[in-house]
Amino acid sequence: MGTIATDALEHSAGTGFVCGQAAAVQSLNAMVGEIAKTDIPVLLVGESGTGKEVYARLIHRLSGLREAPLKKVSCASPDAGPLLAEVRQEFLSGGGGGEAKSRTVFLDGVHELDAACQRALLSLLPDGEPRGFPGKMVLRFISSTSRNLENEIEAGHFRRELYFRINGVILRLPPLRERKEDIPALLDYFFLKLSSELKKDIPELGSDARELLDSYDWPGNIRELENVAKKIVVIGNATLALADLRATQVTVPVTDESWHVSSLKVASRAASRRAERELIQKALEQTHWNRKRAAQDLQISYKSLLYKIKQTGLEIEKAKRG
Repeated sequence: MGTIATDALEHSAGTGFVCGQAAAVQSLNAMVGEIAKTDIPVLLVGESGTGKEVYARLIHRLSGLREAPLKKVSCASPDAGPLLAEVRQEFLSGGGGGEAKSRTVFLDGVHELDAACQRALLSLLPDGEPRGFPGKMVLRFISSTSRNLENEIEAGHFRRELYFRINGVILRLPPLRERKEDIPALLDYFFLKLSSELKKDIPELGSDARELLDSYDWPGNIRELENVAKKIVVIGNATLALADLRATQVTVPVTDESWHVSSLKVASRAASRRAERELIQKALEQTHWNRKRAAQDLQISYKSLLYKIKQTGLEIEKAKRG
């Protein structure tokens, strides 16, 4: 059933950039294909820029409530309270005449809701299940957050009972740095889309530019990749467009214990990449470069291992050693 979500992601207008071949994305798409057909509340968890709203709209579009417009509530907005009150009034009154339609409500950034709004939301989800209203109406909630809500609960910022009522299913969206094998396809999608919109030629990237984009950690995720793609399309010269990105890169020497870092966050990422490379190298040496056995030992897919070998330059190093 996962192909339902995958096809919708790849072919529906405005959502193509969520498609991907990474195992985490394929698993996510399969889950979406199953839960979209239900009325169970969904909590989308992921860093900023990972596509939470796109998935919320996809779930709505694949659901039985797709005939009614999706109601979006930006929880960080000052209008969040009035919008929730409007949702409550509309549904408690049966839609204001005629045969009322059920609806999906998307709570964007649910961790931003203040205490009053959290109480109002609890009144719409008394049992953590889809709520029937006059006229046989049903409310289905899809929420998103970039925070760890359990930490928010411990800090006294989020109500525990509300958390358990909105997380009927939790979908975790992987950051772009964990699905780098999808970068080429995502770039091709953005180049095609943006070139058409901006009436510019589709750019061609050299191997140096692609290696730079592949080695970058993408803290802004897919949204940042789209912005970089737009810059390349507008400028028309990848070298110039990527100058700022190149300047932020940190070089981690393979044989030197010291490296330059500009922040603790960068240092952590650099150390993580170095440790990953060393683990992969050790597994390959222990299996005499039997990649399938090494992948099993590392508990990752064979395809992911091949990608990481290429990404870390281990294959080139092995070739040089003969």
